[in-house]
Amino acid sequence: MNKRGLSKGYVQVYTGDGKGKTTAALGLALRASGHGMHTYVGQFMKGQSYGELKALRDHPYITIEQYGDVNCIRREEVTPRHIAQAHHGLEQARAALLAGAYDIIVLDEVNVTIWFGMLSVKDVLAFLEEKPERVEVVLTGRRAPQELIKRADLVTEMLPVKHYYEQGVLAREGIEQ
Repeated sequence: MNKRGLSKGYVQVYTGDGKGKTTAALGLALRASGHGMHTYVGQFMKGQSYGELKALRDHPYITIEQYGDVNCIRREEVTPRHIAQAHHGLEQARAALLAGAYDIIVLDEVNVTIWFGMLSVKDVLAFLEEKPERVEVVLTGRRAPQELIKRADLVTEMLPVKHYYEQGVLAREGIEQ
């Protein structure tokens, strides 16, 4: 952990149907790394190879782990294995939270994990109760539950105004992936 560290860490939520929640969290991690701060990013619901994984693979201040399938799933496709992956991811993130090695912990797509029924709000609130005073925690994903919004110190909602996806443009390598 950075010798100076944060004097106080807060809880941030990035939610909404607009693009940019994960990107904002990774931008925060990149900015923090410029100040010698370490970030752990646990990506729930994701097992695909994204550009950020390649770019940050050997980054000395940013660690990314994934807890999801290679294929995207819909809410009605959740299996006991997906639930186990989510719980395993939360345990890995908890270990990182309590290790004393990270200034920032990002639970990427954790809000979607709750919406899909893979984790409960209670699970994530219990995680936040264990947060050391000087650690910043960022929760991302659509449909953040009101309980997490209430618990957070900062909430940003990404709102879609216009998106080329509506014109049939799929996720592009290097931009959305």
